[in-house]
Amino acid sequence: MKYFLRACALLLSLLTLPASQAADSLSAREARDIARDAYLYAYPLVLMRVSSQVSTNVAEPQFPLSPINQLAHAKAFPDASMDIIASPNADTLYTSMTFDVSKEPIVVTVPDSGGRYYLLPFLDEWTDVFTVPGKRTTGTAAQTFAIVGPGWQGKLPHGITRYDSPTARGWMGGRVQTNGKADYAAVYKFQQGLKVVPLSAYGKPYTPPRTAVDPKQDMSPPVEQVDKMDAETFFTVFAEHVKNNPPHANDYPILDRMRRIGIVPGKPFSMAAQPEVVQEAIKAAPADALPRIKAAWKKSGTVVNGWNVNLSGMGTYGTNYLRRAAVAYGGLGANVPEDAVYPTTFADARGEPLHSDRRYTLHFDKDKRPPARAFWSLTLYNDRQLFADNPIDRYAIGDRDKLRFNADGSLDLYIQRESPGSDKEANWLPAPQSGNFSLMMRLYWPALEVLDGSWAPPPVERVE
Repeated sequence: MKYFLRACALLLSLLTLPASQAADSLSAREARDIARDAYLYAYPLVLMRVSSQVSTNVAEPQFPLSPINQLAHAKAFPDASMDIIASPNADTLYTSMTFDVSKEPIVVTVPDSGGRYYLLPFLDEWTDVFTVPGKRTTGTAAQTFAIVGPGWQGKLPHGITRYDSPTARGWMGGRVQTNGKADYAAVYKFQQGLKVVPLSAYGKPYTPPRTAVDPKQDMSPPVEQVDKMDAETFFTVFAEHVKNNPPHANDYPILDRMRRIGIVPGKPFSMAAQPEVVQEAIKAAPADALPRIKAAWKKSGTVVNGWNVNLSGMGTYGTNYLRRAAVAYGGLGANVPEDAVYPTTFADARGEPLHSDRRYTLHFDKDKRPPARAFWSLTLYNDRQLFADNPIDRYAIGDRDKLRFNADGSLDLYIQRESPGSDKEANWLPAPQSGNFSLMMRLYWPALEVLDGSWAPPPVERVE
């Protein structure tokens, strides 16, 4: 027993060493590995911090921007003139909100959607989805719930469901099923019924405050801002922002490693206080980590029939910090697969790039149509991942369109630049006037056969 106690005492002394003393025992290689992994771990939190600075720098809601704890609603689908957001959506109208529950909870009131599909995914500041009220999870009846911050000990009024956010800040990116432009008015009515108030104002008249706009705020894309940060700035932002946005319960191993190079969440970070070997390692972290993050995003998913399909590591990430950073970089706000799966392809069945000079078909057997419990669609993007201008203003096609099925119940979609003929135009997805393009299938509330991998989109066949 005395040897066990002596060993425990020794371990405790090592863990409580000042960071500079612990760092002295590190080799240059080990210090550099820790600094790289620390960057991967911290990346989503830093990106979310920059994103919230950009998205809340507005006096009143103006989609996609809105002040803290205020909803901003999209009022129309983007079209071919929109060149800001990559891979735009023509299936749903969005509702966006950056939330802050550090002082008190917020109460969210949702009206009855009348059976309409919607989802309200709430992400903590580490980009993990922690709750998703909506048709799949809570149904479509009216509901009221509260988002509660870490450590809050108060009591909610009767009838309010409590959701505890792991962090004080976060983001909600809601989607509401919208069946074409003719459906806008019905969606607006649902949007108008969505309300958010601080708990102290619940049940009372409330007017959201106007906020000051910072003219000095850099409004360039957050990913680009983080890319430009040097290591000292990056880890200083991280150490400060983590004070009110604590690590997850399974993060202790990476936190212990970071402590060895002087990075302790919630405590000020000082590059100058670190030994030279650590300073050099930290300075190298962005160059060591960013290429890995970008490569991991490009390589994510499994290729089936030429389609890249992500069925895991989306929305919640555990301790897969590289995966979490990669999704934050390329798809910030990703849903969990149970809510949506997005197979994507850039090539036909021969492995050749999709090109507007060629004609293609996508054939679904009667019993192999996309199995989605909400709805599915197929969207076409040009070589800039934007909508392609076309004569019928159709950017996506899916099960809510008036498709024409074959006599045996199968379905053919025609993907090409010119009309396939008046008898086939109902199933036509126009290609760009020139250049390469890609296809993205969206399956909302995918069936089990999608999630377990037993169903995948068929290959895109080239028509000779």
